[in-house]
Amino acid sequence: MYVKICGLREPEHAELSVRSGADAVGVVMSEGTSRHASDAEAGAVVAAARAAGTAERRRIDTVLVVNRMSAADAATRARELGFDVVQLHGHYTLADIAAAAEILPRVWRAASLAHFPELRAGEFGEERLLVDGAVPGSGETWDLSRLDPARLGTDWLLAGGLSPTNVAAAIRIARPGGVDVSSGVEVAPGRKDPELIRQFIAAARQA
Repeated sequence: MYVKICGLREPEHAELSVRSGADAVGVVMSEGTSRHASDAEAGAVVAAARAAGTAERRRIDTVLVVNRMSAADAATRARELGFDVVQLHGHYTLADIAAAAEILPRVWRAASLAHFPELRAGEFGEERLLVDGAVPGSGETWDLSRLDPARLGTDWLLAGGLSPTNVAAAIRIARPGGVDVSSGVEVAPGRKDPELIRQFIAAARQA
């Protein structure tokens, strides 16, 4: 089970996530939100995750998550800051994905069934699809019975309302290739909790 810990701003949380078994760490750049990271914070998270991955002898994906930048600007920023992946969250188009991929080959798409009822992994040429709730970053749970794993395929991530207490059940219901969490490992908006990070990764691995 692929596990991504998102919304990180502190390098120590990136290191902890990797050493606890995470496969990817995400940094959000969305001004005006509680998880928005500066360039300096983003760079520090990337460096910490990469160093921890080297120590663990594992490849770690570092992901820049955006929802307001243009696709090309987001890919350029991700490349400049050393990210492996740019994740375009929301109403980005097929053309947007293609434009980003010309700058940074690894592009993920994040969307909701509430806005894209016929969502299907890979339909926009993205490397990986992330299926989120209707209100990204809210921590609100949503009706997983709406998911059709056969249509979605295997290379997609489940997000939205996940936490250490419900991630195992969500995996059994939705059968994703991986999971993504942000608010579910926080003690307050934008404030990650090390113990919740550890618990989430352990619960996802044991599902």
